[in-house]
Amino acid sequence: MQKIRVLFPYVEAGYGHIMPMKSILDSFTKKYGDKVEVVSVRFYADSGDSHLVKYEQMISRQVRLYNKVPFIGHLGTFADEFFGAYLSSFGALRIITPFAYSHGVKHMRELAPDVVISTHWATNYYAKHLKKDEMPLTIMYCPDAQLNKLFEYPSDLNLISAPYGYLRALRKRKYNMDNMKMVPFFIRNEAFSVSTDKKALREKLGLPVDKLTIVLAEGGYGIGKIEPITKLLIKEHIPLTVISICGTNKKLHEKMLGFECTDEVTFKPMGFADNILELEAASDIFCGKAGNILGESTFFGNPSIVTHCANMIEHNICDHYMNTVGCTIKEYSPKKVVKIVKNFVNNPELLEPYRKRALAYHENFGSEAAADVIFEKIAEVYPDLKK
Repeated sequence: MQKIRVLFPYVEAGYGHIMPMKSILDSFTKKYGDKVEVVSVRFYADSGDSHLVKYEQMISRQVRLYNKVPFIGHLGTFADEFFGAYLSSFGALRIITPFAYSHGVKHMRELAPDVVISTHWATNYYAKHLKKDEMPLTIMYCPDAQLNKLFEYPSDLNLISAPYGYLRALRKRKYNMDNMKMVPFFIRNEAFSVSTDKKALREKLGLPVDKLTIVLAEGGYGIGKIEPITKLLIKEHIPLTVISICGTNKKLHEKMLGFECTDEVTFKPMGFADNILELEAASDIFCGKAGNILGESTFFGNPSIVTHCANMIEHNICDHYMNTVGCTIKEYSPKKVVKIVKNFVNNPELLEPYRKRALAYHENFGSEAAADVIFEKIAEVYPDLKK
């Protein structure tokens, strides 16, 4: 008997879609890879279709633009909310870039999946526009705190991790407890094997063990307020370790290598950090834009300071960690951010309530439970899998 073909298509539209996909791919393969054929592809980049490669480059540039000019990002997400799931997805894939629809559906047909697991709305859309006899079972995980309209396009099973986003979705007629499930957040599985001994980690990483340590990052692209905040922090006369992670922003990294700091501050500018999980675990505070990196900081029991939101999606993520979890502070002014950090350095006991609330949320991470939910849904359609 031919195995059921389960497709995990990666899409780069910010790293917040890539990391959850890697997490659920690893968990599902580990638990059920012997029962089905697991297929992992970079949907656009590996297609061999120049139109699709260019489309992914375009949406990646769009994410960068939203980070540079949040007004445009907010305008974009407002338009999605205004026009709704069907018109927004239709406009994005059929009007603004019409080749992205026809070539995307063609490529999905070439991949011939029986099941499609998506962490980006576009691959779900393509799967749902195959012919009826070709259409696979579709399962979509929204890595955000609430479903935005593009993630409200129909799917056979929808998954989300934030309690408010889950309850908000269930208020809508198209969702019920069968087609909408709440699962723990798809953090990278490697996070579970990272030590939480800050002293040992700092010794391993060559960091001072006795200074309050802050990690600054702006997602994978390094676009935001990291530069002005870093400049201010490293001029302070306080015992502080500042780790500024520039991601793929090579120009910013090169620029920071020339920054001078006071004798009291230890400054570590970095490019794309493969060991970011260890850096986060070794730190005391995360500081940067709202996004799914807040989940990693929270996982390690660290408070976060959100310094900007590129769109309403990121506002909702920030609100989740600020109001539901209670471990995040929102402050957009670089000068006021520095005041907050100085206050924590001088009064470290003020961090404790935030740390306790972050640690209390620790059980809400990991994709293994979702792998079980997904397999059960697949087995409903293909019951022989349980024989």
